[in-house]
Amino acid sequence: MTIPPTGQIRDPAAETAWNEPAALVTAMLNPAMIATLLSTAADAYTHRQTSGMPWALSFIAAPMALHQGTRSALPASTRTHLSTWISRHPVLWAGFPRRAKVMVAPVRAGLRFALRHNVLELHHDCLKQADQPRNEPPENTEMHDILRSARLIGAWMADNETAAIFAGLGVEP
Repeated sequence: MTIPPTGQIRDPAAETAWNEPAALVTAMLNPAMIATLLSTAADAYTHRQTSGMPWALSFIAAPMALHQGTRSALPASTRTHLSTWISRHPVLWAGFPRRAKVMVAPVRAGLRFALRHNVLELHHDCLKQADQPRNEPPENTEMHDILRSARLIGAWMADNETAAIFAGLGVEP
């Protein structure tokens, strides 16, 4: 321990433990990570709707895929309709508008990164995954879980009207 000029005791080990959650959040909100997540969601969306994923849905996909509680509650497939799933998980959606609002700046940064680095392409207000080789993350990692969730969310959103998705989640584009 060191004693700074103010006379307060400073313990570097305690500071490291306090800063670890902040470091994890920073890593999760990394523009490259969000670009990868959005690319995965857009690819799944495009497999069902060839026009591509409306870019506004990026602000739905990211908060859903990055929130661990939401990921844990997602069904195994899209056989469960999105509106049915939302009605079965009211506690998750009570906090969704706040989570989505907090994610606006990181999602914008992720979109800029994705477009600048040719991870995504923008066609008539819709996003499509750029044709480039992709490496899948190792299984049993949080990144693998996030991308698996992003695939499901992208496919789910393709089966619903954009306005209905925003209304069902209690947010506005």
